[in-house]
Amino acid sequence: MNETDPRPLVSVICPAFNEAAVLERNLDRLDRYLQTLTDYRFEILIVDDGSRDATGDIAEAFAAGRGDVRVFHHQFNFRLGQVLRTAFHGSQGAIVVVIDADLSYAPEHIGRLIEKMRTSRAKIVIASPYAEGGRTVGIPFLRRILSRTANWFLCRMATRDFFSDKLTNITGMVRAYDGPFIRSLSLWAMDVDINPEIINKAKILRARIVEIPAVLDWTEQNARAGGRRRRVSNVRLMRSVIQSLVSGFLFRPFLFYIVPGFLLLILSLYPLFWTLRHTIHFYRALSPNDLSFAFRLSEAIGRAFQMAPHSFIVGGIALLVAIQLISLGLLALQKKRYFAELFYLASITYRDCSKGEGDRIHLPSPLRKKF
Repeated sequence: MNETDPRPLVSVICPAFNEAAVLERNLDRLDRYLQTLTDYRFEILIVDDGSRDATGDIAEAFAAGRGDVRVFHHQFNFRLGQVLRTAFHGSQGAIVVVIDADLSYAPEHIGRLIEKMRTSRAKIVIASPYAEGGRTVGIPFLRRILSRTANWFLCRMATRDFFSDKLTNITGMVRAYDGPFIRSLSLWAMDVDINPEIINKAKILRARIVEIPAVLDWTEQNARAGGRRRRVSNVRLMRSVIQSLVSGFLFRPFLFYIVPGFLLLILSLYPLFWTLRHTIHFYRALSPNDLSFAFRLSEAIGRAFQMAPHSFIVGGIALLVAIQLISLGLLALQKKRYFAELFYLASITYRDCSKGEGDRIHLPSPLRKKF
């Protein structure tokens, strides 16, 4: 790679797991497209995530004799979270682009992602098939419905701001990142939930996030998928749905307490209203002569309870649970704000401490090729 070339460097990350059937053809297609983007320099980072086929060997053969292609190998299938951390830490580009090895998003999306990042000055640009102008092709019905529902839910949970787009896709992997920004994030998720985690932490740091419409095409995947692969895909899909629910909780945990709490509070008001009304009625019916206030009140409450014990029980329990949930919601809101402040402070500290050595995280040399 020519270090004296003044053109901006773009790192293209290509995660691969058991992609031997298509990897060589897709890497050639990707490489040919990148050569048409003459305004930029490119490096391709291929991460073999513990493949059991010839994926790693094909990637090494493609990288042989080339300074702009690097291959990282995981000894085990650590899943997407660790794959992206490995690639982010090993990247050098001012812009980092992630694309699927199966090219379900065509390579042409890369140029559009880079151009959008350049014109919008955003920290993250997401390729979204659910944005206006985007579409999906060949996606199984159940997967498409669950994906749309999960993204709708996560987008509603995500913090909104006036300088970012209204997001439609938070679970998608195909994105462009500002290089120094993504390398500075502390990420911990091990699987596909790393994608919502990145958005969550970027929102905390007030990063601008925008989208471009994209085409997600599964035609080739459907043509070569067998029954076993479909069953595995469905298992992963259900795991992704569960992870989406967890990610939504991490986005706004207080809503999971406060909303049910207020609903229960509203429901408790109806039986409690009739309980209070019956108590007042019996209180007025008791003769005030020779009866103290405390006796009249306790007698009225006793008669009201005998008349409608379910109102006392249902209303009282609902009220207590509502108070508990609202209290937990307020505590969750306080903890989320503490986390946001601490994460922001840690990010600023990391950035300031890293200025002397550049913005990237340098890995020890023995770890550069094997993980």
